[in-house]
Amino acid sequence: MNQLGMRTGTFALRGELHRPTTLSVADLRRGWPRHRAEVTFDCATNGPQHHVFEGPLLRDVVADARPAFDARRRKDRSRFLLAVHGGDGHHTVLSWAELDADFGDVPVLLATSLDGADLDRAGSQLVVPSDRCGARYISAITQVWVGACAVPGEVLPAAG
Repeated sequence: MNQLGMRTGTFALRGELHRPTTLSVADLRRGWPRHRAEVTFDCATNGPQHHVFEGPLLRDVVADARPAFDARRRKDRSRFLLAVHGGDGHHTVLSWAELDADFGDVPVLLATSLDGADLDRAGSQLVVPSDRCGARYISAITQVWVGACAVPGEVLPAAG
């Protein structure tokens, strides 16, 4: 069991979504097209790392959970954030705009394999191929939260 009391290798997709869910590595493997990323990044503790990851795009998985924004409105989409939490306590934040094809179009993966080895037991890993350092490579994902970024004191219009 992971820190959220779910089976190891699964994670919760939660937040401002019309279809929150829990997904396993096997679900990721069979539910979305697989993409490949050959990456090199600097690790603060282990130096340069060279790996090959495969898995679906984070934006495709989240889009299927139907985020509570108006997909036709770029400014509505651009205010959403994703917080990714790992089993070892590490976490990071990305913006939807980084992933969105109308903005950054970064092919961030939810990896299902690392260097040819399946991650079913270890859990999915966040892979940000454009990053030079490995700080946002989150291992053993336990949760992905999606939600709007609000300015303190600002009242946001209801999604719908």
